[in-house]
Amino acid sequence: MKITAQEEYGLRCVLQLAVAPDHSRTIAEIAAAEGLSQPYVAKLLAVLRQEGLVESVRGRAGGYRLTQRPENIQLGRVLRALGQPLYDEPGYCRRHAGTETEGSCVHSLQHCSLRALWQTLEIWLRHALDQLHLSDLLQSPCDLAQRLRQRLEQAIQELPVASEATLIPAIDTARLHSRTSELSPAWPSDS
Repeated sequence: MKITAQEEYGLRCVLQLAVAPDHSRTIAEIAAAEGLSQPYVAKLLAVLRQEGLVESVRGRAGGYRLTQRPENIQLGRVLRALGQPLYDEPGYCRRHAGTETEGSCVHSLQHCSLRALWQTLEIWLRHALDQLHLSDLLQSPCDLAQRLRQRLEQAIQELPVASEATLIPAIDTARLHSRTSELSPAWPSDS
């Protein structure tokens, strides 16, 4: 898995605002602090503003600031605003169809164990990132490592249990169960 440049630098820009949440910072200040070009910072802030994470402030002390306190902004929300999920149904299958025909996958929904894997990992990753807030990233590296460990352990304990219905909602489960002699689901059930 890769973190895109937009996710990395966008998160850095947000952290520049989180350090002093009661004050606005200009594009020039953020660009200088992160070693980025001003047009690129402006682009990142526009994306973040469109998602309601930052707002522009006019006037002499103008610039950008967070719309909420750092302790109220989930890391997952910031990363989702800046990038794409690990697994995005149905786009993922169209991009990785394994055929020359666009959108024509060689595997049926019922037999694709990779789809279940990526979808489960997406659910887990989203849940773990939503347990972390911008304020967590402002701690010292040692404190942050300990805090991350605690939050991730908590997130693992709270992970949703995957089922046929949550993993692959596109499957007609009634039809699937009516053909149990031909097919048996390869993922855990709710019971």
